[in-house]
Amino acid sequence: MKTVQDYIRTIPDFPHAGIMFRDVTTLFSDARGFRIAIDQLLHPYAGQPINKVVGLEARGFILGGAIAHQLSVGFVPIRKKGKLPGKTIEQDYTLEYGQATMEVHDDALQAGEKVLLVDDLLATGGTAEAGIKLIERMGAEVIGCAFIIDLPDLGGRKKLESLGMNVHALCQFEGA
Repeated sequence: MKTVQDYIRTIPDFPHAGIMFRDVTTLFSDARGFRIAIDQLLHPYAGQPINKVVGLEARGFILGGAIAHQLSVGFVPIRKKGKLPGKTIEQDYTLEYGQATMEVHDDALQAGEKVLLVDDLLATGGTAEAGIKLIERMGAEVIGCAFIIDLPDLGGRKKLESLGMNVHALCQFEGA
């Protein structure tokens, strides 16, 4: 029986030499693999009250939409700066190669809502941390952070756990 990791393609030297890019599009394009991933991402949160699913740009939108549908709850995108049309709040964060800004509509979450944060990959944790800060600034509570892939050598899980987050990942790959 195939695992989620079996559906993920590795592309060497993308986008730069020395990077082993973990491509989840091969997982998404396989109906069985995609179903397994969504079911396994949801499993630890079964029975917990969740009001919204938040997906981080861009592959987190694919996962977040499917998970929100399964839970019959709303979906909220957190996007790169300049991509949302309404009034937003923003959060700067550090990437491996510089600075960036994420934003969310200022009315997307309500105080007290329970939120599941999802994305495809946890590397350094910078993007997820920015998402958590935005969610918390709106008064909502992150009940968990779910990822398909964890790259433990880059320290993202430790960063999020140090913020008090419950982190769930379906598989991990060593290295960068």
